Amino acid sequence: MKLPHFFVSAKQIKESRVSLSGTDAVHIAKVLRLGVGGRIVLSDGKGKSYLAMLEQVDNKGVSCTVEKEFAAVPQDLPKVTLVQGIPKGDKMDLIIQKGTELGLNGLIPLLSERVVVKLEGDKQFKRWERWRRIALEAAKQCRRPDMPEISGPKSWEQVLDALPPEAVALIPWEEETAESLKGFLQNSKPPEEIYVFIGPEGGFSPGEVERAQLCGVRPVTLGPRILRTETAGLAVLTMILYQWGDLGG
Repeated sequence: MKLPHFFVSAKQIKESRVSLSGTDAVHIAKVLRLGVGGRIVLSDGKGKSYLAMLEQVDNKGVSCTVEKEFAAVPQDLPKVTLVQGIPKGDKMDLIIQKGTELGLNGLIPLLSERVVVKLEGDKQFKRWERWRRIALEAAKQCRRPDMPEISGPKSWEQVLDALPPEAVALIPWEEETAESLKGFLQNSKPPEEIYVFIGPEGGFSPGEVERAQLCGVRPVTLGPRILRTETAGLAVLTMILYQWGDLGG
């Protein structure tokens, strides 16, 4: 259904009525120029979506009534979490935006050895807020009923200690020659969860890869070309969701 799409929290829905304020209300009234009787789609970020009719559009905000709840999309796809070494500049913005469009379920910014970006105090919180906002806007644009979970920056120990025991974890690495990502996807059954580790601009050190392997993370090769950090994760995500997910129709 090609209607404007907005996210709300479940507690905003009270007796089939929903109120919107802030930038969403301004977008509805000033940009889309929708009036009373117009319809929008609301999603709770967890997979549920609703068709809603606008009842009030003015300077005080927007209110609407839920007319219909859509059936939640079955989650039979592997959930892919990208563990991304924090890159320089605004590369993470691109990774989050395009990853959300492709179907990424979660992203964990990784503080690996070769990360040069310093995120401390308020700067870390502001960057995290920015990344979450980018994921939200991308989810609206591509009409996802959910949005990926964007974690705050974590260390190797924090990520490896929290890996679910049943999840598959892969680390594309230029030194790997025995197992390719293509071969792994063709010869394995789809797991429920996949974690993909991508290094920053300088890649991962041999010690980091070894530490990851000791925790069950499997090195794979992506082929003869060395991909940029902002390309590698998106390429792996695309291959996984083409083989096992809904990319390609």
